[in-house]
Amino acid sequence: MTLPYVDGFVAAVPVAHKDAYLAHARKAAGLFKEFGALSVVECWGDDVPEGKLTSFTMAVKREDSEATVFSWITWPSKAVRDEAWSKLMTDERMDSSANPMPFDGKRMIYGGFQTILND
Repeated sequence: MTLPYVDGFVAAVPVAHKDAYLAHARKAAGLFKEFGALSVVECWGDDVPEGKLTSFTMAVKREDSEATVFSWITWPSKAVRDEAWSKLMTDERMDSSANPMPFDGKRMIYGGFQTILND
């Protein structure tokens, strides 16, 4: 069995922009799936503790008026993901004027992960 490849994201999103964020995420999810993603998951933090050395909130420099969002995209493989991202980055529908990000993208953290357990 081949395990999926995962892109993971953590961001700070203004609570006042929750609906706009969800609309943005839905639009992006449709594009990801069009280019081969298996699933897109968006999670709005409601129990994200502050850390002393590290934490989700510290990583994205979350402000009091913001929530921490944790998201991931599953892909059939890293190769499918890499090909999709190269196409997505040139797709006009990904342009910020077509789907503006309702949060500070400079504080988002992300990365690609090889699944080693999916039990």
